[in-house]
Amino acid sequence: MALMLLDAASMYFRAFYGVPDTVTAPDGTPVNAVRGLLDMITQLVRARRPDSLVACMEPDWRPAFRVAAIPSYKAHRANPDGTEQVPAALAAQIPVIEEVLAAAGVAMAGAKGYEADDAIGTLAARATGPVDAVTGDRDLFQLVDDERQIRVVYIGRGVSRFEVVDEAAVAAKYQIPGRDYAAFATLRGDPSDGLPGVPGVGEKTAAALVRHFGSIEAILDALDKGHGGFPAGSRPKVAAARSYLEAALPVVLVATDAPLPPAGGQLPSAPPDPAKLAGLGERWGLGSSLSRVTAALADVP
Repeated sequence: MALMLLDAASMYFRAFYGVPDTVTAPDGTPVNAVRGLLDMITQLVRARRPDSLVACMEPDWRPAFRVAAIPSYKAHRANPDGTEQVPAALAAQIPVIEEVLAAAGVAMAGAKGYEADDAIGTLAARATGPVDAVTGDRDLFQLVDDERQIRVVYIGRGVSRFEVVDEAAVAAKYQIPGRDYAAFATLRGDPSDGLPGVPGVGEKTAAALVRHFGSIEAILDALDKGHGGFPAGSRPKVAAARSYLEAALPVVLVATDAPLPPAGGQLPSAPPDPAKLAGLGERWGLGSSLSRVTAALADVP
């Protein structure tokens, strides 16, 4: 039973910026993110044919446990009151997205104090069959596991040009073992998330360190024991960044134990509340986007 897990926040942000804001409801309210997300789901379900589907939501975009470890984590994307910088036109569509998905019978999952990535990581860890984790965020590359058939369907270049990322794809792109992406990302850093990485250590040096040592813990152990294997000039840089590395790894690692109830997710043969769904479709002018996604979920050609 193949399970598809959607990084819903990543997807509706992409839909909002990828679909013109001239796509509106009858009253003129923008619904570009709503319709764009529905169209994405249709394409993905048609292309990958999952048995189950869960939209992973984001109750907390900047969890306290990550900020406590690395205060700069996503700080550049926070408003003075700590909320996320989200365009008002998108923020207004998020409750509509949740209401439409629920009426269409799409299961949703999310845990207070955790990000959507963590919901995906937790549900992937629980899965007993193949998993497609759909995202535009490379952080989830750390989940790939060929033995358990966990793949990332990467939509960074758009849903129509998605890439299926397995261990071989990670190894080919970054020259590291396929399951060691988290250690690589910790060393390299990610400015888009406010993670500085080890100063002076770029992708090539980070990859060399991961290939030789395999984990952050092994790198720190080698420092303590005076072992070799460090690329030229990298030992003092890694040593100087020891406190950062110890703090950053739990930030980079996707949680696999978020407190989620059983998610279900079997594709609905019909919407559980067709009258409500029809009303939402009319209210928000969802038109063909809604009819296509309900047909895809019901596996109607």
